[in-house]
Amino acid sequence: MADISNYSGHDGSSIQRPTIKFTKLFINGEFVDSISGKTFETIDPTTCEVTARISEADKEDVDLAVKAARQAFDFGPWPRMSGLERSKIMLKWADLIEEHVEELAALDTIDGGKLYHYSKDYEIPLAASMLRYYAGAADKIHGQVLKASMEFHAYTLMEPVGVVGHIIPWNGPSFLLFTKVSPSIAAGCTMVVKPAEQTPLSALFYAHLANQAGVPDGVINVVQGYGHKAGAAIASHMDIDAVSFTGSTEVGRKIMEAAARSNLKQVSLELGGKSPLIVFDDADLDKAAEFAVLGIFFNKGEVCCASSRVLVQEGIYDEFEKKLLEKAKAWAIGDPFDSKTQHGPQTSKDQYEKILSYIEIGKREGATLLLGGKPVDTKGYYIEPTIFSDVKEDMRIAQEEIFGPLLSVLKFKTVEEAIKMANNTKYGLAAGIITKNLDTANTVSRSIRAGIIWINCYYALGNDIPFGGYKMSGFGKDYGLDALYKFLHVKSVVTPIYNSPWL
Repeated sequence: MADISNYSGHDGSSIQRPTIKFTKLFINGEFVDSISGKTFETIDPTTCEVTARISEADKEDVDLAVKAARQAFDFGPWPRMSGLERSKIMLKWADLIEEHVEELAALDTIDGGKLYHYSKDYEIPLAASMLRYYAGAADKIHGQVLKASMEFHAYTLMEPVGVVGHIIPWNGPSFLLFTKVSPSIAAGCTMVVKPAEQTPLSALFYAHLANQAGVPDGVINVVQGYGHKAGAAIASHMDIDAVSFTGSTEVGRKIMEAAARSNLKQVSLELGGKSPLIVFDDADLDKAAEFAVLGIFFNKGEVCCASSRVLVQEGIYDEFEKKLLEKAKAWAIGDPFDSKTQHGPQTSKDQYEKILSYIEIGKREGATLLLGGKPVDTKGYYIEPTIFSDVKEDMRIAQEEIFGPLLSVLKFKTVEEAIKMANNTKYGLAAGIITKNLDTANTVSRSIRAGIIWINCYYALGNDIPFGGYKMSGFGKDYGLDALYKFLHVKSVVTPIYNSPWL
């Protein structure tokens, strides 16, 4: 299980900036130029300078990738292998990922501003661990024998859903890639992967390693490009059987519409959040403040389940605020290659400008700016950790997903009020509860409409813990066996029984 709060970094050492080896599309086992020959720039958010020019996929390139995936599914060996054979290749792929962990971590750092040491020591090893988890499940996909009520013998088969389109967000280019790819490849599916245009570099490297591990041609295809072109082509493609997306609610809605208008493909969506962290008056305030800081400032706030609203019981509000400020001021912002850094640059200029605009909205709405609120006076897309207090429930900063280091602190009186405030959002992805009272923890955890509730912890995630939202945070689970089952169809097979003494 991942416990981000235990991460402390390492002593500094010189880190080799990576050579960009793969910039083309990966289709049918080969790196190829886009049909149009068009490319786009990837920008290093620490310097605002161009890192590389990457082949840009359009609808015609997606068509080629889908054709390769369809051929591999309908006629290739991957869906026809035993689960054990698939498992061996997946385990080899995981080993290769760990062998190249430093290079992969550096790619995510220069592409998305990810903390290098955290990626190297935790996030990419967790991605390899997820691949191994589903490798272990690949030979345990079983149907059931059914006790039919009439004179029939019936059983179920679990079969791969087919060609899957995976659309990956930019805030977790490695780990979130494998939340999609690992269960679907274990199930025997083939796929077309579209990494975010802001962070395509590691996905291409992972495709290269999959090829080395023995994943057959056409099983994994990578088509980096823009959402309104390549992403839209995947969502509306008539020969893709399912699409899995992590990202904003607005884009998730468009994907659902495209799926409905095309071939009614199966859709799973892990979308936005405005997750509450509820601090009750019996809480350990030091721990509560640590969880609050971690919950919003980890990964510079670019986390779908970030605790962007902290609800604090009125009796401890002032004392908690002091603790919160003390810990937030110690949160280290700087070069993501520096082992002492806890907070790197925002991933892109667009996201940087969006966050700054919300800071101005918070000021105009009348919230009190306690900390931060400005760009860091250095090159790169850096924003100070920002905290607003005296926030009201109807303020935009308390209702809208900002996806950055901006925390809203609100006050409540009773348990009932806390529950009502926690549910007063269109989202329902996650929530945290800090209390020593078991009755309070049980009551509140059962009353909040969200997909995961953390009690006296935050960001406690694991391969075997299902994760996904309620309401406009989407549907369908990542992690656990639930994620495997969403890439499997259940088929019932029925035959008559003649003259048997037993039904």
